[in-house]
Amino acid sequence: MTSSDLPGQRTKPIYTPPGGPGQVERPSPEIFLALGEAGVFRLLEDVYVCLGQSEARHLFPKSAAGLKAGSERSAAFFVQLLGGPPMYIERYGPPRMRMRHFPFEIDGAAREAWLGCFRQVMEHAEERYGFPPEHIAGFHAFLDGFSAWMVNVEP
Repeated sequence: MTSSDLPGQRTKPIYTPPGGPGQVERPSPEIFLALGEAGVFRLLEDVYVCLGQSEARHLFPKSAAGLKAGSERSAAFFVQLLGGPPMYIERYGPPRMRMRHFPFEIDGAAREAWLGCFRQVMEHAEERYGFPPEHIAGFHAFLDGFSAWMVNVEP
């Protein structure tokens, strides 16, 4: 990924949602046990295909290769989050996800586009990736709380 592949620079001040980070429950490690590393990577690749066609597209690398690299970075985070190996830390360092998102202006519409892509992919997650259906609601709850903390443009 080259610098010309990255989205534009920030123009608005960083906004902090009131109340600080939400206290969301981590998704069950049973999800990782069911999907495995390869399943998590496939799921995130499909989410990023959706994001590449969404109204939040401008927040992601311009090239298909850059978008694919973004999906792999995100998948490494989710593998670790779900109880798999510390892939994200080994490749990229400490997650600090809110800080890592500061260069990107994430507003409520971008958050909803991101959540919408996850919702769309999760509609068939049980069949496509072996996602345990009993953990879908908890996974959505995590995504909702996590994404609220990533919003960094004042509403």
